[in-house]
Amino acid sequence: MDFSIAAILAQDGITSGAIYALLALALVLVFSVTRIIFIPQGEFVAFGALSLAAIQSGKFPHSASLLLAFGLLCLGKEIYAQLRSKQAVNAKALALSAGKLLLFPLAVWLLARNVNAQEWPLFAQVLLALAIVVPMGPMIYRLAYQPLAEASTLVLLIVSVGVHFALTGMGLVMFGAEGSRTTAFSDARFELGAMQISGQSLVVIAVSALLIAALYFYFERSLSGKALRATAVNRLGAQLVGIGTTQAGRLAFTLAAAMGALCGVLIAPMTTVYYDGGFLIGLKGFVGAIVGGLVSYPVAAAGALLVGLLESYSSFWASAYKEVIVFTLIIPVLLWRSLSSKHTDEDEE
Repeated sequence: MDFSIAAILAQDGITSGAIYALLALALVLVFSVTRIIFIPQGEFVAFGALSLAAIQSGKFPHSASLLLAFGLLCLGKEIYAQLRSKQAVNAKALALSAGKLLLFPLAVWLLARNVNAQEWPLFAQVLLALAIVVPMGPMIYRLAYQPLAEASTLVLLIVSVGVHFALTGMGLVMFGAEGSRTTAFSDARFELGAMQISGQSLVVIAVSALLIAALYFYFERSLSGKALRATAVNRLGAQLVGIGTTQAGRLAFTLAAAMGALCGVLIAPMTTVYYDGGFLIGLKGFVGAIVGGLVSYPVAAAGALLVGLLESYSSFWASAYKEVIVFTLIIPVLLWRSLSSKHTDEDEE
């Protein structure tokens, strides 16, 4: 290996690490707010990429039908909850829920069905794909997780596994087994000595950096961001001071879905994405989140960057074992955390 090859591998590793960093931050966010290990995070990556690919090929993205179905189910649950409550039915709240859960998905479905978005600019196509996929996040939380919000972490993990398999099966039905790629955001190439840097890699790194910075300012400066932080620090304390933990969970899932779908849009021009391909990508983000202990955002981002570099150099030295090498990183991290943390028996508490 000479310097030019090492530089090319470093470029690929940093680009992949930027994607894994966004997914790691999403996983840390969801876990810290809701105690849910969000295994279906990778499905949002695949749905975002494949929805954009369908739009660009002139096909109807069937994920819009899934969004409409989720909206109908969520509205049905809201009506059922209102009827079961001993209080009078709140017509205003039901009308507001119908607007969010039915009218918006219906408008997106009609737009995707009747408009030829293939002729739209790339930015508009990306917005349509995100409008289809991102609202699924809070809807999945409402359907699968909100009724079990106070359950143990193990129960929530089992539910996550079930949601993952359900979404993977739906992805196969909607998009088929063939993989897809999308149009690159930039075809430019820049020469830096003997190394060529692709414009697409720069776009991925720049968007990831901007999004991470935006998340930092969101959590530091905005009221809803501070509410999420408070819920993450002490769920019961947040409830006592009037912060709605249910709303915090929905917001966390919305942000996680947005980051997952955006990651799918960013990587789709660089690699072929399949209906189940997001799972492996999400797992690599999970490795980064594990490095951060599922609590530290900066350490999780650094761990995800390490995963990207490790994967890139492993593909050169031992391509057949690169996945094994990446996931083996979890073992020393877990061992170190096990030895460095204090353990207390439940009987002693």
